Amino acid sequence: MDVELNVTLLTLGGFAELHKYRYLYFVIIFTLYILILCFNSTIVYLIWTCKNLHEPMYIFIAALLINSVLYSMIIYPKLLSDVLSEKQTISYPLCLFQGFSYYTSAGSEFLLLAAMAYDRYVSICKPLQYPVIMNRITIYVCVILVWLIPAFEIAVSFVLYSNVKLCSFTLTGIFCNNSFYRLQCVPSVVISVYGVVMLINVAFLPMLFILFSYIRILRISYSCCRETRRKALKTCLPHLLVLISFSCLSCYDVVIARVESDFPKTARLIMTLQLALYHPLFNPFVYGLKMKNFLNT
Repeated sequence: MDVELNVTLLTLGGFAELHKYRYLYFVIIFTLYILILCFNSTIVYLIWTCKNLHEPMYIFIAALLINSVLYSMIIYPKLLSDVLSEKQTISYPLCLFQGFSYYTSAGSEFLLLAAMAYDRYVSICKPLQYPVIMNRITIYVCVILVWLIPAFEIAVSFVLYSNVKLCSFTLTGIFCNNSFYRLQCVPSVVISVYGVVMLINVAFLPMLFILFSYIRILRISYSCCRETRRKALKTCLPHLLVLISFSCLSCYDVVIARVESDFPKTARLIMTLQLALYHPLFNPFVYGLKMKNFLNT
């Protein structure tokens, strides 16, 4: 068999007992995919059509939910196809493109949460300057940059990956993520170092900025009256819940692919599915409740 064909074709080996539960997998994944599209799109539509929701915070929420839809569209169509296929394979260039899109979306999530934290910080700590700082131009620039910055940084990473020599052609996951790091014949020092730098830029630094912003918010709000503290906690809690949820899943995604371990295949599948299934549904649930309270006031 031609070696070049082997190099460009990868097997997705992360499915457990697929031959037994093929149709059950398909029904569950397809149902959740439809729910993700419907829930996220509905809230985005409400924000778009309700003029009293045309505020910076809700524009960022809409961007976050659009990001969840894009995040799901990157994974689900191929995942549903693989569940019904006899062989779960993907070409290496398509795998790189899926990974590029997946991590661009993940990086955008952290930066959007950082933008939302800054919006809350200005709103609570500098209320008189809020209309000037968080004007329409600032919001649009932020929304554009949160997608462009991760796209540029991750594009460099996948240009590096496109030139590596592969000695293994089976991914441990069910879609293309960090698991293709272990396909290299010789791990690239350049890719490893750049991966750490990129992780710091698109995840670690935004998380530090978010935590710093919320610490400042809590310090200032607790020096005010009880009503101010209650409003500050109410507006910050949903963002913190989403941040904690996404950070934990992202840590798993990074660590499990880079660390050699005999992690059970079924447990790996369940954790990987949470990345694709749980989080895109968690966002509209959390922010949907917040919007319900806002619309009822």
